[in-house]
Amino acid sequence: MPTVNVYDMSGAVVGEIELSDAVFGIKPNVSALHDMVRCHLAACRQGTQSTLTRAEVRGGGRKPWRQKGTGRARQGSTRAPQWTHGGIALGPKPRTYRFQVNKKVRRLAMKSALSAKTQDGGLLVIDDLNLSEIKTKTMAAFLGALPVDGRALVIVPEPRDTVIKSARNIEGVKASVVGAINVYDLMNASRVVIDKAAVARLEEVYAG
Repeated sequence: MPTVNVYDMSGAVVGEIELSDAVFGIKPNVSALHDMVRCHLAACRQGTQSTLTRAEVRGGGRKPWRQKGTGRARQGSTRAPQWTHGGIALGPKPRTYRFQVNKKVRRLAMKSALSAKTQDGGLLVIDDLNLSEIKTKTMAAFLGALPVDGRALVIVPEPRDTVIKSARNIEGVKASVVGAINVYDLMNASRVVIDKAAVARLEEVYAG
């Protein structure tokens, strides 16, 4: 079983915790991680880009010149795609980029992400991750006392406004509830700071 240190809110090591092999000790599946990161980024795309077709451009209702006898190529409208100010042929239209990944791959990707963070020393378990008030300075001091460098993902077992709101103004830091975390955020963070109770919640959900 993987074993990691447990820290308190002052950044001191207060013990150790054994993590489940089934959740934090598997060999990361690169393919599953790739699929879930692609899925997340695709879902973030707005897909609102749009161009006007020849039917939507204003004007061009009259044939510009007669069909025969002018020596010029036949034209039906000045809003055809080859004309300046004409419609756009095969241009983008509003669409969704979302696609689905099956449940087994989603679970495997989550366990792979957690295992990868554990194996590279990026998982920091906190005995009781909570603050007495909403204060960015306090949260910054807490993270500064830990071996946190660069981007950090803070995970709590249930909604705690004192933690989530205190972290939202710190650059590179994102706070989330354990039920709302995703593979992209886990892989994007250099350190995952997680409450001990949230670890138990993850093991309960993903160990089976």
